[in-house]
Amino acid sequence: MPALMRARSREEAHRAATPLELFFDLCFVVAVAQAGGQLAHALAEGHPGHGITGYLMLFFAVWWAWMNFSWFSSAYDNDDALYRVVTLVQMAGVLVLAAGVPRAFDHGDFTVVWFGYLVMRLAMVAQWLRAAHGSRGAERRTARRYAFGVTVCQVGWLGLLVLPQDELLWVFVVVGLMELAVPVWAERERQTAWHPHHIAERYGLFTIIVLGETVAAATVAVQSALDEHGELSTLLPIAGGGLLVVFAAYWIYFAVPIHLHLRSNTQAFLWGYGHYLVFGSAAAVGAGIEIAVEQAFGTAHLSAFGAAACVTVPAALYMFTVWLIHSRHQKRGPAQQLVLPVSSVLVLACTFAGQWAVPAAGLVASATVAVGVTLTARQGTALEEPQP
Repeated sequence: MPALMRARSREEAHRAATPLELFFDLCFVVAVAQAGGQLAHALAEGHPGHGITGYLMLFFAVWWAWMNFSWFSSAYDNDDALYRVVTLVQMAGVLVLAAGVPRAFDHGDFTVVWFGYLVMRLAMVAQWLRAAHGSRGAERRTARRYAFGVTVCQVGWLGLLVLPQDELLWVFVVVGLMELAVPVWAERERQTAWHPHHIAERYGLFTIIVLGETVAAATVAVQSALDEHGELSTLLPIAGGGLLVVFAAYWIYFAVPIHLHLRSNTQAFLWGYGHYLVFGSAAAVGAGIEIAVEQAFGTAHLSAFGAAACVTVPAALYMFTVWLIHSRHQKRGPAQQLVLPVSSVLVLACTFAGQWAVPAAGLVASATVAVGVTLTARQGTALEEPQP
């Protein structure tokens, strides 16, 4: 008989991500890459409405599945054989979902995506029921609410398969809101034992994975253009600017620790939910660099302004969202608080630089890091814990 699944302590020292969690995250790289690639293709073909809507829907599915597992594992990971097997089943579901992304994006056929999600969610429900079996009182009721809520939402996603195409967006909005409400409802009586430092690390690691996928997508685009056209002088400014944007995105996110801010469910939920925009915009930057490369050689059905916006808009959104939900809690004084909001506006302004928009955005992002480092060295941060 497997051991009972008991909640871990929130005060546990030296809590860190496990190899299984890192393996789980890597499986999501495939799904993120598929969603980003489809976004780039749709925008390059001149279909921004279809591309952005499809991307937001599919990225939500990827992000929410990752969220479900990450918060559960922070509270209940006992790393026994049964836990590992069920987690591996969830990984298989992720890969099935990823395989269905192109069909869902191009034809509105969510059958494969829904089945992959079903595999993941059934495994997640099994985990919550096991946690309920190993707990008592309010903790048991919380675990049962999670199992029930996840099950109801998965049934709700059937609307993607049975309703007409023009109703799919409404299904996404309604069931998506139901998904977001499940943790709030489930934990209204008792908070699960998620670990602040562990959760902060998990989100940081996934940010690195998404930025890594952005670099990989941009590298493939540059390599393909170089093989086909061989014009290094045209590619270097785009590649260099894009790399500066990604490097700055990393620096901005990891400038200060965040786990000391995550003291309550309200703070943690707002911070965790806001990462939908952080992860989504970071992945979209890679798609934007692909489009900028294609437009430079006349293979994208977009103007120079439109191609530039594909990079500057997600980059600016990333900067502003990271400030809004993450960085501002550690900033001291108006000067530090204004750096990222002002920089996001300046990055947007780079859209008007035409073919030089990407290198200009890269320079603004680099200047943002330099100014932030200088101000922090002079004024410190709002946390007692020093910067890493």
